[in-house]
Amino acid sequence: MTTMELLTWLRGPGLSISITIMLIGVTVRLLEMLLLGRKKDLSEARDSSSAKYGWRTVFTRSLPSMACLQKVPVTFITGYVFHIGIFLIVFFFVPHMLLIQDVINIKWPGLPFWIIDAVTLFTLIAMLISLWYRYWDKVRRYLSTFSDYFVWLITFLPVLTGYLLYHRQLLPYNEMMVVHIITIELMLIFLPFTKLMHSFTFIFSRWYTGEAAGRKGVKI
Repeated sequence: MTTMELLTWLRGPGLSISITIMLIGVTVRLLEMLLLGRKKDLSEARDSSSAKYGWRTVFTRSLPSMACLQKVPVTFITGYVFHIGIFLIVFFFVPHMLLIQDVINIKWPGLPFWIIDAVTLFTLIAMLISLWYRYWDKVRRYLSTFSDYFVWLITFLPVLTGYLLYHRQLLPYNEMMVVHIITIELMLIFLPFTKLMHSFTFIFSRWYTGEAAGRKGVKI
């Protein structure tokens, strides 16, 4: 199979297969969460409108916390940088954006290439620092498992290969495009089965925490 044939397959059937696996996996995982349910709280609710605290927690837990910044500045800063960076790369880099728009038929403006280029570089640096700190800090190193490093790798590689592709480095353009698409599709395939699933579940978990606390009269 030639490079162009492989590239054509990856952009067509390969992408369809990886997206299908991701969607099925995410759906199954979300159904598992919903079907597990929770034990009925028989106590009288302190606040009948506790649902609003669920949405409040979704919002407040997404804002920067000065306490976290003071206690774990490296983890806090690098975490925000690479999460925001990946979001901007996926949804505001024009080639990615056009692909998504073709699927959902909703249009929005992209960011200039030089901004995305800078964002990508900062994202790569933040992820490398976070990896170094995970290994350097004895507690984090002890708590880290193979899954943590694997998730880091399959998140880092699409960003790195995209940066190399944009700057036409390491490999010829078409070959680097093949590598870039493969790393993206591997990330999509493994997303439902790793901690990357938090990109879908974080809203549910934060809402549940806030709603449960609000029912007891505790505002978080």
